Amino acid sequence: MSCSFLLLGFFAFSFAQEKDDLMKSLDSANVNEKITVDASNAFKALQVVNMQSTKTPAKKEFYLIVSHRFGALGGEDVNFFDNFFGFDKATTKLGMIYGMTDWLSFGASRLTPKLYEATVKYRIINQKEEGSPVTLVGYHTLNMDTSLKQAVYPNIMFKDKLSFSNQLLISRKLNDRFSLELAGIWVHKNLIDPTMESKDMQIISGGGRVKISKRMSINGEYGLRLNPVSSSTYKNPVSVGLDIDTGGHIFQLVFSNSQRMNDVGYFTNTSGDISKGGVFFGFNMYRVF
Repeated sequence: MSCSFLLLGFFAFSFAQEKDDLMKSLDSANVNEKITVDASNAFKALQVVNMQSTKTPAKKEFYLIVSHRFGALGGEDVNFFDNFFGFDKATTKLGMIYGMTDWLSFGASRLTPKLYEATVKYRIINQKEEGSPVTLVGYHTLNMDTSLKQAVYPNIMFKDKLSFSNQLLISRKLNDRFSLELAGIWVHKNLIDPTMESKDMQIISGGGRVKISKRMSINGEYGLRLNPVSSSTYKNPVSVGLDIDTGGHIFQLVFSNSQRMNDVGYFTNTSGDISKGGVFFGFNMYRVF
């Protein structure tokens, strides 16, 4: 719970610092300025909501990421006040991303509980470059679950702690307000519960962005697991969010049926049943340096 308070305090402090610059920017904006469609940025943030967007960092840009998901908002096992509005069962992600070039970036994150994630993202082609109607991006992740201790699991091997995802992201900016994205995703895990999942999972995920003001947009996404195990209780992930561009960072409010924030877990281990109140509220914050 103390971690949640610290994160909320950090956000409040950062937002206050950006407020003056934001208001100055809004006051000085030329309302008569002609707006053109920048097809290279279908999405403002590096994520649509939870899934990756086709946006890539610019060369030498450094991103600090703070993400947080509170406990479920409802459900039979949820005591809303006893869990202090979800604070007691919250999860956190701290990470960083660095743009090596304008088309290639690397990232590393630490997530609760005891999970590490390394990422690489590269843009293959931009919309309208060489006549392309879409932006095409590759994205790969490597996860290591350090909660699997040999003292608890005597036969555990290092490779059992690893899982991977490979993703091909395709987006199109239709106009200045609307953008769409489709992703083909393959997830592999070295250690699984065969009654719940397969070692190899294929997912098709779709997302979109609707701009509602100069600095705000509503985003949504849905992931369809193509080969789920029949006895599995995991769900297809679905999320909606609100992007807020404060000038210095992108802040995303998130509602999702998944509390997972790593790609492997999000696409294959979503547990929330929306019909029973299995919805998790949280945020993503990207600070660019």
